[in-house]
Amino acid sequence: MARPALIISERIVSEYSIFLERLLVGLAAEPVPVALVCPPGSDIDYIVPPSVEVIGYPAFNLPFLWRQNRRMLVERLEKFKPTVLHCLCESKSLLTNRLAHQLDLPYVLTVNSLQTRFGQFSVSRRYCSRIIAPADSIAANIAKFHPKFAGRIERINMGTFTAETSGCFRETSRLASMVTAHRFDNIGEFENLVAAVHHLAIEGYEFMLVIIGDGRAEKQLRKLLSARGLLQIVTIVPRLGRWRSVLAAGDIFIQPVASNTFNPLLLEAMSVGAAVAGCKGGVDDLIIDGKTAVLFDPADELSIYGTLQRLFDRRDFARQLAGKAQEYLRENYTVSGMISSILKVYHKAPRQLEH
Repeated sequence: MARPALIISERIVSEYSIFLERLLVGLAAEPVPVALVCPPGSDIDYIVPPSVEVIGYPAFNLPFLWRQNRRMLVERLEKFKPTVLHCLCESKSLLTNRLAHQLDLPYVLTVNSLQTRFGQFSVSRRYCSRIIAPADSIAANIAKFHPKFAGRIERINMGTFTAETSGCFRETSRLASMVTAHRFDNIGEFENLVAAVHHLAIEGYEFMLVIIGDGRAEKQLRKLLSARGLLQIVTIVPRLGRWRSVLAAGDIFIQPVASNTFNPLLLEAMSVGAAVAGCKGGVDDLIIDGKTAVLFDPADELSIYGTLQRLFDRRDFARQLAGKAQEYLRENYTVSGMISSILKVYHKAPRQLEH
């Protein structure tokens, strides 16, 4: 039986909590014994099933105690007796690589983002049995920077539970709503979207917009919204773990710019039946023009405005688009398929360890 030890970062808790929860619950249902190595103090109580052994690392958050922290982690893992390590974040790849050497165990590495240079994450020729990518664009990018590991790359889609019906413009009496999610690191990435939304408002369209995110440019974003007179119809909410209910309230989901990271909120928005407006570029595997989304040019505010106007004016079209996206997810992004594929990787890993 596989006994995986999962190694995560704060980024996984904050950005991929739904994926992590489904993975842990799915493994517990098999049942598969699981250990979870995570930063101490992580907000994971609502994610982790009781059967999962949680190991906080580092135990002491002091740089000069790194040897003691590492020794304690190794001792906890030795007691758990894992058969495979699974690193869920590139930032923990070096730690996982070193643990694999110390414990003489194979490991699996999940990469959720495009790499911009060689060496952004650590890979061991001997101990890394598989590199999991949630998108073909990421898989191709890994092969480009790590050609020697191309044969170990495996595409495994993140799973979601797709709603039976679409909520897109279903209630005609309800105020139309749009949702977007993106970090507030660069105000320039919001200027064209805000201008397009302002254009819709002055044209007489009635709606509300929810922006999910946080970042250093939040004050600038609020100033921009104020300057456009949009504070009454735009709400900013932090990126919290339980955001599926926020997405379910939206008729339209907007991906404002190309993303270099697989966007779990885009996946969830499609699953609850929102019509998606987005752009190509980066990790764009989910955005298929006319099948799962409609496209705009993120550098052109009139393109964004025209695309959103089309969804508002042609609501039957928007509902059909949302329904087609849901069908695509039912065929390709199921939780059961994700768990089955990951378990196969776990079972094969010990046999693939090179000695």
